[in-house]
Amino acid sequence: MIRWCATILVTAFASMILASTLASTASAAPGDVRIFGNLRNGTERVADVTVTAKDTGGATVGTAKSSATGAWSISLPPGNYVVSIDESTLPKGISVQEKTRSIPVVLTAGTDRPVIFSFGAERTSTEVSAVSKLTRLAIDGLRFGLIIAITGVGLSLIFGTTGLTNFAHGELVTLGAVIAWAINVKLGLNLILATVIAVVIGAGIGVANELGIWRLLRRRRSGLVAQLVVSIGLSLVARYLILIFFSDRSEPFADYQVQTQIGSGAFAITPVNLFCIIVSLVVLVAVATMLQRTRIGKAMRAVADNRDLAASSGIDVDRVILFVWALAGALATLGGVLFALSELSGRVQWEMGFKLLLLMFAGITLGGLGTAYGALLGCVIVGLLVQLSTYWVNPDLKYIGGLVVLIVILAIRPQGILGSRARIG
Repeated sequence: MIRWCATILVTAFASMILASTLASTASAAPGDVRIFGNLRNGTERVADVTVTAKDTGGATVGTAKSSATGAWSISLPPGNYVVSIDESTLPKGISVQEKTRSIPVVLTAGTDRPVIFSFGAERTSTEVSAVSKLTRLAIDGLRFGLIIAITGVGLSLIFGTTGLTNFAHGELVTLGAVIAWAINVKLGLNLILATVIAVVIGAGIGVANELGIWRLLRRRRSGLVAQLVVSIGLSLVARYLILIFFSDRSEPFADYQVQTQIGSGAFAITPVNLFCIIVSLVVLVAVATMLQRTRIGKAMRAVADNRDLAASSGIDVDRVILFVWALAGALATLGGVLFALSELSGRVQWEMGFKLLLLMFAGITLGGLGTAYGALLGCVIVGLLVQLSTYWVNPDLKYIGGLVVLIVILAIRPQGILGSRARIG
């Protein structure tokens, strides 16, 4: 039994191991951390510019030259530094704003630090009103809620069709971001193409999970509690495999690291965040249309409503569940990339999916377990509440809001907004 489980785990995460083996050994010394950035003058990428890091004594301890995409990075031991641009290397007509000519940086062990230089004429600062700030937070909450929804819809559909509460779903989110990072950074492909490939691989991992683990457990008539325990064990194994083969540090994508806001006032937003909102809306509308209009979508809703009745009416339940796992894997992978891009400033972390898992559970519980539309509504509400809470509480504590929502809903309305009080079958 142990040998069988080990074989399945290795198969399910073979793609992650393959992607990780493509990584070359970093040139930084053990214990070093990185400062990095992306030089852009509006939409123009600023290449061949020298960035210098000096210690507190004024001695130069590291230099880097920006690439064709404007990206640069310097590896340094933890400590205090001042980072600046050699202005003699700037292209003609481009100047650094006074406030970013010398940027003090404090590096701590295990934490990479982005540094942003501003070019062109300095903009006069104006105090943002409370209404504008709350509007910005609401837009950001919508963006965050849509990303939670993309990852949570698959989790809800798995519960609806199989009854499984899959605690390993967060690791699918992380795995998707890691695979996209490896293809983007190590193979040099554009992030959009890397994401498409990662989504296909994520769907394959979902299929491997269903065929290699969950279908066999169902045929052995394993109870839902036993399957839940297996999912917890799978989550732990997957999380630390990612740690071993990826990194314990946050790793940036090669593209879209530093963004300049577009718009102004209450409606200021970065292009990558706007892109994430548009992609999330398009994907979720496509999923909703598929559930409502296609044969496989109607079959998924039938199995979620009453599995035995669906089987007796001629629906191939195993085929439907296999499709659900493929869809859940693909959505989790896409959500992982969008989460890393917009919420983590374009960086991938080895436990990012685990951090998101609580919010996924809060969202689908709020909306109604097992209902795709409930998951969408609940996740958007949770995202809004989490981001709006930062107006009053420390942003480092914002994820606690997801736990509060989960506790309140379970106490007041455990079936959720769109859930029914009693489930049949």
